[in-house]
Amino acid sequence: MKLNKNIALVCGLVLVLVSCKPEQSHYVPTPYELTQPAYFPSRNNIPADNPMTEEGVALGKKLFHDVRLSGRDGTNGIRSCASCHHQGNNFDFGGSAGLHHSVMPLVNLAWNHTGLGWNGGVATLEDMVLAAVTSPVEINADTNQVVKYLQKTNDYPELFEKAFGSREITFINIKRAIAQFVRSLVSADSKFDRYLRGEEQLTEDEMAGYELFCTEEGADCFHCHGGGGLALMTTNLFYNNGLDDEFNDPKDRSAVTGSHRDKGAYKAPTLRNIAVSAPYMHDGRFTTLDEVIDFYSEGVKNSENINPLMHHVMDGGVQLTDIEKALLKAFLNTLTDEAFLNNPH
Repeated sequence: MKLNKNIALVCGLVLVLVSCKPEQSHYVPTPYELTQPAYFPSRNNIPADNPMTEEGVALGKKLFHDVRLSGRDGTNGIRSCASCHHQGNNFDFGGSAGLHHSVMPLVNLAWNHTGLGWNGGVATLEDMVLAAVTSPVEINADTNQVVKYLQKTNDYPELFEKAFGSREITFINIKRAIAQFVRSLVSADSKFDRYLRGEEQLTEDEMAGYELFCTEEGADCFHCHGGGGLALMTTNLFYNNGLDDEFNDPKDRSAVTGSHRDKGAYKAPTLRNIAVSAPYMHDGRFTTLDEVIDFYSEGVKNSENINPLMHHVMDGGVQLTDIEKALLKAFLNTLTDEAFLNNPH
């Protein structure tokens, strides 16, 4: 009798353990094929613990545009990622963000390996999501409250199960999904792209502007904006480009490196879709592309921190003629990718 009771007890424990075992999801995520033009860099920054999937990107897109991400105490929230990163403005926005008034565009970031933001202080896209969601000048949300709120919605538990195999929502998977979506934002169909692929020719003026862009004796742009064989239109490195000769910004590159040499240095932003990315520079001081060109032509300020690649600083800039400025602008306009700016993302 005692043996039978023991057997019964063991069987009961087995049944309890089986019943407590999480139910396996029947969803199998579909691998996402990231657009990878042949002239783009071969190495991307997709982490091993967050591979891109169709379901993950779709979930990230929904979260990116959903004001419920900023919901608190059962409220619907008032702000989403898309509130500041407007697609038609190159997923960029000229609103205030602390001391830096110009938000960097979310373009081709799958090939960035030098940190994110103007000073590179955020290591990964996943970390960037956390920083944006918790920042008091951005989403300004409490991650625990966000998780609890989304868990109670009718739509999100199943979407998380499809993307990550579990209906239990975690902030780790929230930031993974949004990072996947941001990595999917690839701009590679501007007129200049079609020129690189041999599908379209630049006009005489655009080609002349391209030559100015690529020569030191011309506009001398390519040193900082020639990354990835001109595919990315940025080296993703940090430069003091002569905007100022006095430096008191606690969020410049020196805040990350601790080096005095990095005072006044900021990441060179991509020039893709630059025509629709106003305002310009880290503090949004220039409102038009013409002002930017004028600055590099005759407004550069010298200092001990000026980057050595600013070869024409002793002349105040590259000293372009009005005709050369117009030619350079004509080339920069070929970097506008209408499909990227207007197609659903």
